[in-house]
Amino acid sequence: MNVADTIRIRLEQKLAPSSLEVVDESHRHEGHSGAKPSGETHFNVVIVSAAFAGKTRIARHRMVFDVLQDLMDAPVHALTLSTRTPDETALR
Repeated sequence: MNVADTIRIRLEQKLAPSSLEVVDESHRHEGHSGAKPSGETHFNVVIVSAAFAGKTRIARHRMVFDVLQDLMDAPVHALTLSTRTPDETALR
């Protein structure tokens, strides 16, 4: 299983998102510290979950990092997050 799939499965299991997008952006970081020729090091995650209701942005990010903690030093080098509730998404 690739890293993006692992991220997706874990977030689905722990945060029950109504929407989840996991994009491998490693190709945009070639030659950057932490990048590997094989990719799967830099990810952009957009997640919408009711579990974020009433939480600050920092608390939401901590919730995601708690789920993915063992991946963060390796293989994941960088993770960009957008965390919203379903109500916040409806306003857009």
